[in-house]
Amino acid sequence: MFQLDKLTRPNIQKLTPYSSARDEFSGDAKVFLDANENSLGSPLTKWYNRYPDPHQRAIKEKLAVVKGIAAEHIFLGNGSDECIDLLFRAFCEPGKDNIIICPPTYGMYEVSANINDIAIKKAPLTEDFQLDLIHLENLVDAHTKLIWLCSPNNPTGNCLNRVDIETVLNNFNGIVVIDEAYINFAKQKSFIQELTDYPNLVVLQTFSKAWGLAGLRLGMAFASAAIIEILDKVKPPYNINQATQELAVKALDEVGQVNDMIRLLVDMREALAEVFLTMPTVEKVYPSDANFLLVKIKEAREIYEFLLTKGIVLRDRSNVKLCEDCLRITVGTEKENTLLIDAMQDWYAR
Repeated sequence: MFQLDKLTRPNIQKLTPYSSARDEFSGDAKVFLDANENSLGSPLTKWYNRYPDPHQRAIKEKLAVVKGIAAEHIFLGNGSDECIDLLFRAFCEPGKDNIIICPPTYGMYEVSANINDIAIKKAPLTEDFQLDLIHLENLVDAHTKLIWLCSPNNPTGNCLNRVDIETVLNNFNGIVVIDEAYINFAKQKSFIQELTDYPNLVVLQTFSKAWGLAGLRLGMAFASAAIIEILDKVKPPYNINQATQELAVKALDEVGQVNDMIRLLVDMREALAEVFLTMPTVEKVYPSDANFLLVKIKEAREIYEFLLTKGIVLRDRSNVKLCEDCLRITVGTEKENTLLIDAMQDWYAR
């Protein structure tokens, strides 16, 4: 049985969170003399001399409408990386607990676990980049607190089988984190609407991909109100800066434009895949539910180095197990995609 209090670190259960000046006042006021801010303003604009809303209420109100979920189920982080780190810090005892990842997958799970001194167990994906449920189950022990699932997966691009994810959720008494950074580009629906069915579920999303706001560093975690309350307890008081909050609120008014960009990127992804399949040394273009393609290609490292001379940077995944001889290629603009294809033709014409 899932019991959140038994998963949460004892020191976190006892923690009294930092109370900021903005936490101790609610309502409207004309004069703020409580937070030791510079009352004269700043070189940029007077607005930025004040601390931002520590609870990001304006963003959460709009995001709740977009996602169809109550604001109390939303946590915002300084990028998804902060959400990842806080989950380790809140629920895993350093030097005692362990987590499970399913490589090849997003590298920050392992990096953050190592930073927090959390043991890592690995259940590699199958040859078709799906969960090995038997291996995964055998790795779970009394100290396994978190299982990390990336769907659509990075770097492979595919969604994990939904039934397999549900199997993990139904049989693991710890927290299951589903990282949906690329879900907007997939046909599979998000697990956000399943939060009421799974109290042990945390869904991560981001403004960095489909929303095109990577430079703002804004990540999202969706979970039960109880889990969100713990993350709020642990986070720094002003983790999302004022400029990011303002711009995110504006972006949330442009859902239609974002959907148009998603459709265009998906169309270009499919067109790019077809072109790669005509190239003589391309062995496979893996099906993608993301805004990138994983391409298995002979002489991958040599091609990667050649493209660098043309000013084109891809991601070489050749040294990653199950991704040998693979390049990960982000879908660019039409012009960038054309430059890439032309450069590849130059490689074959040498």
